[in-house]
Amino acid sequence: MPAIPGEPRLTERLREAAGRDALGHALILSGQGDLAAAARFAAAAMECQGENRPCGLCGPCRKVLRGIHPDVTIVEDPEHKNIAIDVLRDVVADAYTLPNEGRRKIYIIPDCGLLDPKAQNVLLKVVEDGPAHAAFLFCAANSAALLPTIRSRAAVPILYHGMTLGAVYLYEYDSEQAGVLRSIQANLRYISIVICLVALVLVVLLGLSKVLVYDLWMEVDGARSALSAVEARLDGVMEELADYPGVKEKYQRYSATDEERELIDRMEVLALLDEAMGSTGQLSSVAASGQVVQVQFKRVTLAQTAEIVRRLEESPLVERTTVNTAATTEEDGELVSAGILIQLHKEVAGE
Repeated sequence: MPAIPGEPRLTERLREAAGRDALGHALILSGQGDLAAAARFAAAAMECQGENRPCGLCGPCRKVLRGIHPDVTIVEDPEHKNIAIDVLRDVVADAYTLPNEGRRKIYIIPDCGLLDPKAQNVLLKVVEDGPAHAAFLFCAANSAALLPTIRSRAAVPILYHGMTLGAVYLYEYDSEQAGVLRSIQANLRYISIVICLVALVLVVLLGLSKVLVYDLWMEVDGARSALSAVEARLDGVMEELADYPGVKEKYQRYSATDEERELIDRMEVLALLDEAMGSTGQLSSVAASGQVVQVQFKRVTLAQTAEIVRRLEESPLVERTTVNTAATTEEDGELVSAGILIQLHKEVAGE
C-alpha cells in the first residue's frame, strides 16, 4: 500500500480525508520534505477507485504513481526561468474540459517559487470558481510564495505541524461550504471596516469634546476674573462709604464728584440727615453745584421732613431751604418722597 516516505501521520490524514471525499479542489503542500511524493500520493487518492484510498492496486492509482495518468498534469516550463503565463492559460483552458478516464483532472505545480504574481493571478479565477472536477496541488517550500488570494480561495484549512514534510493545508471543499465561508469572509471585512469607522468617529468626538471643554473652561476662567474685578471694585466702594458714619447702608447709591463730596463733607450734611431720617427713611441721592445742594429722600414721614428742614436751617452754613414733597402709595398715607434744595451762604461755598 503506497505511503508518503517518512510521513506516516500525514499519510493517514490524507487517506482519512480521501475516504470522506474531502480532498478539495486545492491543496498546498509546504515544507522541506518530499513534496513531489506527497503530491503524487494526494493525486492517487483523488483518482483511486478502490478502498482505503489510495489503494495502490487499481489502475488509476498505479498510473498516477508511475506518472502516466492522462488526467494528472505536472505543470512545468523548461524553456523559461519561471512558468510562462501562456503555459498557465493553457492549463486554465484544459481545466474546463472533462477528464479523459479519471474522476478528476489534477494539476500538480511542483515548485510554486516559479510562479510570479502575474502568473498566479491567471490561476486565481479557476482556483476560485473552477469546475468541480478540477484540482490543483501547489508544492512550495514556504506557502508564503503563493499570493494571499490563492491561499484564501478554499475552505477551512486543517494545518498539521511537526512533520518532516512541514505543513499541509487540506482544503475540505464543496460549493455550499465555499459559498458560506466566502460570505463569512465578506462579512468579517465589512465588520472590520465598520469598527474602524466607529473608532475614527470616537477619536474625532473625543478631540472635539476636549476642545469644547477647554473653551468652556476659558470662558469660566474669564468670568471668574471679571467677577473678581467687580468684587474688588465693590470692596473699594464700601471702603469709601465707610468714611461716612451712619450711612453705610442708606447711602449706597450716592455718586458725586470730588468737589461735590468735599463741599458736602464740610457742611456735615450726611451725619445730620442720617440722624433726622430715622429708621424708615432712605437717602436716594445727594448732589452739589456751587452754592446749591440738592437732597432726595424717600419713605420719610412729614414730621421727619420737617425735622430735617429745621436742623438744616439751624446750621450756620445754610442760608435757606426749599422743600418739595409728594405722597407715596403706602397705606398709612404718611410716608412721602421729599426733595430739599439747600442754599448755602456765599462764604461757605467759596471756601
